[in-house]
Formats: sequence, C-alpha cells, structure tokens
Amino acid sequence: MAAYDKVMAARASDKLTSVDYIANMFGDSFIELHGDRRYADDKAIVAGIAMLYNMPVTVIGIEKGRNTKERMERNFGQAHPEGYRKALRLMKQAEKFHRPVLCFVDTSGAYPGIGAEERGQGQAIAENLMEMMTLKTPILSIVIGEGGSGGALGLAVADEVWMLENSVYSVISPEGCASILWKDSTKAPEAAEALKMTAQDLFDLGVIERIIRQPKADDMAMFESLKMLISRTFEKNLSLSDEEITSARYERFRKIGRPQD
Repeated sequence: MAAYDKVMAARASDKLTSVDYIANMFGDSFIELHGDRRYADDKAIVAGIAMLYNMPVTVIGIEKGRNTKERMERNFGQAHPEGYRKALRLMKQAEKFHRPVLCFVDTSGAYPGIGAEERGQGQAIAENLMEMMTLKTPILSIVIGEGGSGGALGLAVADEVWMLENSVYSVISPEGCASILWKDSTKAPEAAEALKMTAQDLFDLGVIERIIRQPKADDMAMFESLKMLISRTFEKNLSLSDEEITSARYERFRKIGRPQD
C-alpha cells in the first residue's frame, strides 16, 4: 500500500477503536474512571484500570467513536485539555501504585477550538510530555489508527511505541502539509510519502519499536497474542529500578534522529 492508502486505512470508519481493543483484551475487568478533578470528563479519552492476566494496569485510550452519534459524543477523538489532564491524573495514580500504563492512540490531533485554547490546551499537552518522561512506572503506547501531532504525543511519551501495520504517526496531516508547502491539498499523497508517516517508515527510522498485525473484530487469537506481548514487555520493565526506567525512556527519545552505525 502507498503511504496515502495507509492514511485512508487509518481513518476508515469501520476499523476497531480504543473501546474495541479494551473490550477484547480486558473484558469485564476494565473499570472506567472519569474526570480531571478540575473541569469536566472528556469522552474523547477513555481511561481506567484493568487486569492484564494477573497484573493490574492503567489503560488510557483516545476514542473516536464507531457511529455518528458516538463520534459526536467523543468529539471525533479530538481531546480537550480536561482529557489530557484526566489521562495524567490516572498516570500519576498508576505511578503511586506502580501499575504499568498502556495507551491506545487514535486521533487526528487535539481539539483546536477556542474553548480548549482558553482552558490551556497547549499547557495540558506540555505537562503530559514532561510528566510522562519522568513517570516512575512502565509506559507502553500503541498507535491503532491516526497518530496526529501533539494530540497523539500527549499519550505517546513511552518506554516503547508500537504501531498497527495500517496506522500512521506524524507531526501534521498530509493535507495540512500539502496546503502549507504547495498551497494545494490535492498533493496530499505526495506529502504522505515525504512525511515518512507509515509504520514501516517509522520502524526503519527507529521512531517505533514494533509493528503489529491489523486485527479483525473476532480475531481473538490476535488479541491474545497482543496481550502476551504487552505482558512480557511490562514484566521486563517492572524488573527495572525507577531510575533505570526513566533513564531508558529519556535515552530512547534522545537517540531519535541520531545517525545509525
């Protein structure tokens, strides 16, 4: 598939969303928690506690919705500042009890509306980036659709970042990039190729650690395999000291862009 075909697949209305992954992987063990304790509960962010086999984990996902009504309620996966603050509240809670944090990322970007800006959208995302970098518990982020700009990065400062094979992760959309560079949004396919935003491109560049096969709704074997991979990753990182966890996370981001030997 060409890069722009991957973009279209990442945006497809029939693909699985965060709540699907949570339901298939954690079932009734997932307990959703609400609110940022400051303003409101942002439904674009689904967050709570679940059991990964015998391991308690904190699960946070950006949710776009699966039909028109849900998409309106979820603001099409564009989180407000209260959504990022809710996510950070649960991450700090996870740190207190040394629970690993699992994030599902699927957003075109954080909500750019006036209300969100008035309530500190940029600051909320910046606080997440800063706090996640030094969070003293393992973090794993998986891009399951679109990973757009700071809205995605606000849940992707992790020990490892994985992507589904038909997902994308970029600082800007191909249409936005084409509009800026060529003043022509129809050049989005060319922009998508240049942005190197596909899972394979980012794996080759060392930006992500793993590419995951795209699961179907009834592919329970795939979900079980994904659970096992996540569990092993968390077990490995839980064996490290707090300083080792944060130092490795810091070095992960520092080495991105360095020439490879």
